[in-house]
Amino acid sequence: MAANPLQLQHEIAALYTGHRGWLHGWLTKKLGCSERAADLVHDTFMRLLARTEPINALEPRAFLTTVAQRVLFNYWRRERLERAYLDALAQWPQDVAPSPQTRVILFETLVEIDRMLDTLPAAVRQAFLLAQLDGMTHAQIAAELSVSLATVKRYLVKAGAQCYFAIAA
Repeated sequence: MAANPLQLQHEIAALYTGHRGWLHGWLTKKLGCSERAADLVHDTFMRLLARTEPINALEPRAFLTTVAQRVLFNYWRRERLERAYLDALAQWPQDVAPSPQTRVILFETLVEIDRMLDTLPAAVRQAFLLAQLDGMTHAQIAAELSVSLATVKRYLVKAGAQCYFAIAA
């Protein structure tokens, strides 16, 4: 059931004024950086503002911790992706390395692909990555995942459809 927008804003405002400082301290301990923690506090409350469902948190700090942990997980995943991307770029010869603008575009594309793949079930995602990144055949993927060839084909069709609809959107 959708919440009354005004009521939802009041709930979020109460959470913000009552617990923002605590959440900032909690995230600072996790990250070791006050500025990054402030960014993630902002992202946490932005996620709450995007809600349409009432919050009704009996334990506000537990609720905020759950939301912030998801934001933190996404932050860490993006950091790992960025590190891997920069490590790969460092291997390129200087004369063929992409421009800074192209690097940003490539990285943002990688983030979108990662976000899209994250919506897939783990087995489907793994089959897709084995096919696309490792170049494995359907039979090799079936052996690797201990599933039938028909299941691998179904996984790859599902992942392909997800990619298609992500591009078409």
